[in-house]
Amino acid sequence: MEEFEKPPVSMEEDTEMEESDAVENPKASQKSSSDSESSDSEEEADQNEQLLALEYELSTNPSNYDAHVQYIKLLRRSAEIEKLREARENMNTLFPLSPEMWMEWAKDEASLSNDSNFESVEKLYERAISEYLSIPLWCEYLNYVQEHDPKVRDCLADGISKARNLFERAVTAAALHVSQGSQIWDAYIQYEQAILLTIDQSDIQAKEKQVQRIRSIFHRYLSIPLASLKSTLLAYKAWEVEQGNSLDAEPCGVLGISSHVASAYQKAEEMYNARVHHEEQITRQDISESERFQHYMSYLDFEKSFGDPARVQILYERAITDFPVSNDLWLHYTHYLDKTLKVGNVVKDVYSRATRNCPWVGELWVRYLLCLERGLACEKEISAAFEKSLKCTFSTLEEYLDLFLTRVDGLRRRISSASGDGVLNYSMIRESFQSLFQQAADYLSPHMKNTDGLLHLHAYWARLELKLGNDLIAARGVWESLLKTCGSMLEAWKSYIAMEIELDHIYEARAIYKRCYSKRFSGTGSEDICHSWLRFEREFGTLEDLNHAVQKVTPRLEELQLFRLQQESKSFTGATDQREQTLKNTSRERRKSGSSAIDEQPPAKWQKYTSPNKKLHKKENTQGLNLAEANDGEEKEGKVEKKVNEQQMKDIKNTTSRLYKDQCTAFVSNLNITAKDEDLHQFFSDVGGVTAIRILHDKFTGKSRGLAYVDFKDDEHLAAAVAKNKQMFLGKKLSVARSNPKQGKRESLAHTAPGEEASNQSGGHGRSVSKESGEDSKGSRGRKRVENIQLKGKNTFAVPRNVKPLGWTNKPGTREDEDEKPKSNDEFRKMFMKT
Repeated sequence: MEEFEKPPVSMEEDTEMEESDAVENPKASQKSSSDSESSDSEEEADQNEQLLALEYELSTNPSNYDAHVQYIKLLRRSAEIEKLREARENMNTLFPLSPEMWMEWAKDEASLSNDSNFESVEKLYERAISEYLSIPLWCEYLNYVQEHDPKVRDCLADGISKARNLFERAVTAAALHVSQGSQIWDAYIQYEQAILLTIDQSDIQAKEKQVQRIRSIFHRYLSIPLASLKSTLLAYKAWEVEQGNSLDAEPCGVLGISSHVASAYQKAEEMYNARVHHEEQITRQDISESERFQHYMSYLDFEKSFGDPARVQILYERAITDFPVSNDLWLHYTHYLDKTLKVGNVVKDVYSRATRNCPWVGELWVRYLLCLERGLACEKEISAAFEKSLKCTFSTLEEYLDLFLTRVDGLRRRISSASGDGVLNYSMIRESFQSLFQQAADYLSPHMKNTDGLLHLHAYWARLELKLGNDLIAARGVWESLLKTCGSMLEAWKSYIAMEIELDHIYEARAIYKRCYSKRFSGTGSEDICHSWLRFEREFGTLEDLNHAVQKVTPRLEELQLFRLQQESKSFTGATDQREQTLKNTSRERRKSGSSAIDEQPPAKWQKYTSPNKKLHKKENTQGLNLAEANDGEEKEGKVEKKVNEQQMKDIKNTTSRLYKDQCTAFVSNLNITAKDEDLHQFFSDVGGVTAIRILHDKFTGKSRGLAYVDFKDDEHLAAAVAKNKQMFLGKKLSVARSNPKQGKRESLAHTAPGEEASNQSGGHGRSVSKESGEDSKGSRGRKRVENIQLKGKNTFAVPRNVKPLGWTNKPGTREDEDEKPKSNDEFRKMFMKT
């Protein structure tokens, strides 16, 4: 069979076929329509569900910017006009809307209304252009006015004047935009050219006036560095030719135009060429937002170097349109305006927008309040701005404090500058102060307890009540309220006292001292307040008042001193215990390392008293072939160790001979264990003549034994030192006596057995060599000294126990008189130190 190609079906035939199919197959038609209806209903249900979820989110968290945007989009799609208006108003109450959102809103309202509702749409455009700089938004606004305003559209005098004023506003606000400002100028020229066409040809004067107006706009246009300079110059030339002017015939023309226009054009071209690089950088699409921000900042520095505030301001407006929530950018912008413009509605408007875009920056709110005050704003406006700032959340407490103080400063300046009946209003305004500071206390006290910030706030408040309100009771109430929450803060009490002293209220100041001298403050504050009270009584009080203060303060100071000494002792004990624990841990680790390490590196005492033959024998058993090498090494170690021990013995002898003279020495007991040599030297500084100080320490723990010997250069200084007996030193009453080793020895001999006499020589004021030098009488060096002692007479206490039972007795030829005579400490030292 042959296949035939179907002829094309026209639109009408296609429609007829669909209708015939619907008639022939009504079930299929009903099924397709039901499917579409079901899909629409499902989509509508999903949309309603999303709307409900967004409504709940905005009711609980109205500051959710993205939820506002999504909610408006869904309402716009569902065509719920009233809810859409309400949603847009609610969002704009909290946030500025983007230029695109404003244009959508204005177009939606314009499509729903006729010319009678023109004013409502116009107000929307006015609100829109006040938030961000947008050239497209300005163009939409200008077009809307020309099309829908009856007066402007009919070219009435009032309408023309209104349109021209609107174009001039647009030129001032946006025509300096380098890349897009030409759109405003082109629209302005087109409107004026349209006005020219409406003028009657017979009215030559009016026509010439309008031509001159258009020419003036062209000249202004050509003097601004814009991206479309060259095309604008060509358009201007063509327009002049249309007016019948031969530009090339100008005598002093440059580029076919008059000299002054050509000069302005060339300057504008040079300015544009200098900025074209910056314009390219901030309009690039292949860079990150942070890089674009840095390019904006470089561009701003470049514009500031030329000193043209209008150009700098327009560039700042372009930057904040791209970065609306950059707090650094807003801070730079407002700071620049404060420095250049200082006052005016322009600065106030920028601050208003800054606080709406970055409400979390406390510095912006502080500057905003100062800007309102400089602009002589009414109290209602300033108060509204302050109350709005309190609803924001700041990152630091200092921002809250600075905000409160700025508000108080403004109120104080207004009250202080008032004259006449204005002064009488303080009683009425005091309520504002009290509520303000109460609010400040509620905000700040929980977070700034015992801080200087809260102290300064209350000090300021008390001073205002005293100076402006002339109310001493209220000022005292401020301090009392602070002490309830910050009673442990020393500066709060001192400031309260200072206020009373300044007012010459001595009795009240003394009463405050009595309340706080026994309180515990941080650091040395407790001692400081006691000494401060004593100085106060010396300067302002009577002798009776001073004596009373001394009686109160002295026990308190002694108590504080004792407490601090206990704390220092605990810290010292803790540090000593920690060192001992560290040594124990170290020795335990060494023991864990095994006996092999001890065999390889024995301690010095082991090596000294180990027989070389035993060492050699040990080496032979362990090393075998390395006998000779080991023997040589041990001999070298023995020589080195012998030299070290001999040097130690020399040092001990020198130290003993240097320390124990006992000629002009004071024995000090009941000494504070924390005392050092410098403390004792300071104690005897009024006596003078101190040559040496020795504090006795326990040889095992290293802690002070509470005993010391102080050597003086002569008996006169020693006698003066002994006169300081029973004086207080570091919280303890010292016992100072002349060191008398002979008397101490006699007392010990009278009360001890002969065999125990030497061990008790450290009692009383006498000192034993073993305890001071740290030598152990049972050690090797002690044994060596005993072997060299020449035993004479009745010195049987020194006889070795294994010799005495063998019948060792005094020889008849010895001198008993000399032996029975008690020996001094020096003689005992010579006996024990003799080698």
